[in-house]
Amino acid sequence: MNPEVLLSRIRVVLCRPSHPGNIGAAARAMKTMGLSSLYLVSPKHFPDPEADTRATGAVDVLARATVTSSLKEALAGTAFAVALSARQRDIGPVLGAPRETVARLIAEAAGGDVALVFGNETVGLTNDEILHCQAAVTIPTNPEFSSLNLGSAVQVLCYECRMAAFLEKPPVVEQGVTPFASPVATHDEIEGLYGHLETIMTDSGFYNPEQPGRLFPKLRRLFGRVRLEKDEINILRGILASTQVKTSHGRKG
Repeated sequence: MNPEVLLSRIRVVLCRPSHPGNIGAAARAMKTMGLSSLYLVSPKHFPDPEADTRATGAVDVLARATVTSSLKEALAGTAFAVALSARQRDIGPVLGAPRETVARLIAEAAGGDVALVFGNETVGLTNDEILHCQAAVTIPTNPEFSSLNLGSAVQVLCYECRMAAFLEKPPVVEQGVTPFASPVATHDEIEGLYGHLETIMTDSGFYNPEQPGRLFPKLRRLFGRVRLEKDEINILRGILASTQVKTSHGRKG
């Protein structure tokens, strides 16, 4: 199925968010990853200018947000929901890793709407809210500092959704970027570089053709680790030519 369609079927549900700035940050995180369906369950302040400010270009996601009074309403019409939790609860689904759990979410999205459910910034999701979900996920943070901002948590899981929807190969748009790479150098061009190197090293006294040793095999191995490009050959040979000119002038003096 079209990855964009799969992403459009994912609802990001924020339960009882207390800071409007976090709602805006979540909207921005969603839009950067191609998600657009935001649901807010009993937000403390919304709409709010701070949410618009933090959205930075994703105000359209906020404008289309659906506000409900309960998680049950927010999940109406979905076939599968994943709850984010920092710890395993005595009841409820077993916590899974982001990549594996999101892969399941994307698979379920092929059949209809699904949801990622996030709790309040301070207390997270209640046990009752988690029981409304069919799966749970935790983000493996540093045990010594596990505090994760709501907007950051949304960003992590939305990124995983995008990667899963596009089978790990999402498109990258390059706007106005000049290609950095040049065509790969030919065999003759590379051999010309080696010949130029030999001449310079011989003239400078660094290399003795009578006792070559393993110098050139090592140089070939060095350059052989990468596929030299035409521009790179030209740069290297330009440096060598400049060295030749200075060496020649020095001898005349």
